[in-house]
Amino acid sequence: MDKVKNLIYIAAVCFLWACGSNGSRALEQQYIPVEPDYKNADMWVCHLNDKNGEGADVFYIPSTWEYDWTTSNGVLCRYADVSNEQHCSNMAIEMNKVAKYMADGNNFYSPYYRHITLDTWATLDEDYITRQYESVSLTDVKHAFDHFIKNWNKGRPFVLAGFSQGGKSVVELMKYMPEDIRKYMVAAYVLGYKVTPDDVAVAPWIVAAKGASDVGVTICYNSVSDVKYIKPVISSPAVMCINPVNWRTDSTPAILNDSITVTLNTEHNVLVLDGYDGSHLPNILNILNVGDYHSIEPWLYDQSLRANIKQRIKAFRENN
Repeated sequence: MDKVKNLIYIAAVCFLWACGSNGSRALEQQYIPVEPDYKNADMWVCHLNDKNGEGADVFYIPSTWEYDWTTSNGVLCRYADVSNEQHCSNMAIEMNKVAKYMADGNNFYSPYYRHITLDTWATLDEDYITRQYESVSLTDVKHAFDHFIKNWNKGRPFVLAGFSQGGKSVVELMKYMPEDIRKYMVAAYVLGYKVTPDDVAVAPWIVAAKGASDVGVTICYNSVSDVKYIKPVISSPAVMCINPVNWRTDSTPAILNDSITVTLNTEHNVLVLDGYDGSHLPNILNILNVGDYHSIEPWLYDQSLRANIKQRIKAFRENN
């Protein structure tokens, strides 16, 4: 059946109404790639490192890698294509790099999915972004998570984590997740994305972490050089933030790598970095990595995150 789907790859074209900044964007013809089959092992990056049963499962959702592209007959596509080897290879770079610390003593599962493109984010139109995301990308994430829960997790403690668009997916999964599944969640890591007042109004069980070892909570942060560089599309309005260096939610500064001062701005719920040179970060469509440090969110704090994931898993197991 999968081969047949690939042979009729041209199948899905849809028309979506998209409201641009001027409120009058025309009907947009789009190509929608074939939906992934999560029973297929090729749709996953997995690292099974819990050898003694003392770790947890990690369900990780990667960020945005692709730009808009067109099919051979010139139809616009604003999604990653999981049947495109290069698209999967791009996502796998991040999945495997994150696994180096999140899969330390844990079983790590990360699905390929039809994420919305960087150009979609660059519209800065959050209504349009949400429609694009919910109609395709979120469907994949939910299907992948359901497969993970039913076929692999089976009642083990688990960590949810994602970066950027993956962080958005973590927030949306928590809204969707029933109580009988939530009780096994060690913590949720929303890296480089926001949890908004509307999110917690819809899902009051999305609770901010207050320290280094509380469980069932959400760890959320974004990093900038100055609050004037906050990017609303990813980091505002934010109802929570925690400093991943000292695990405090006040403005007490922390020193990272002996040279970087990380301070939580409690007014805007964002991390302000002093002493970090972000000039090497790529300017993404003149929106990201321009005064903010979006691209380094999972990497700059990796050792803090590695230790914290272990700490929270230990606390969860001791309390359950």
